[in-house]
Amino acid sequence: MRIGDLARETGVSRRLLRYYEEQGLLRPVRLGNGYREYTEADVEAVNRIRALLAAGLPTAVIARLLHCVHEEDGEAVPSGCPAMIDGLRRERARISEAITRLQASRQALDSLLDTALRGS
Repeated sequence: MRIGDLARETGVSRRLLRYYEEQGLLRPVRLGNGYREYTEADVEAVNRIRALLAAGLPTAVIARLLHCVHEEDGEAVPSGCPAMIDGLRRERARISEAITRLQASRQALDSLLDTALRGS
């Protein structure tokens, strides 16, 4: 299938599919005329990529972990490979730290807002 077919089947734009390829997440076959040729395995890969992105993983991490994920009943399922577990733990810690920073920022904004409202 061509890139337009993959885009329709996955709901992902052509531009984003090209980005996935640039990041090493997809490796379509190139035909003699330069067109990309995708397979059903690429459809599944795009679905796994989308699931990992939804979990907050950046594409650089996904590139390292994608081989540790398989699809089961249309859902991305991580396997128990050590790279996957370690990578997920690191990303969870990174996201937790970001949440803590965002909560502190929200508290600071709430304080500023309360002070501004009292002064009005």
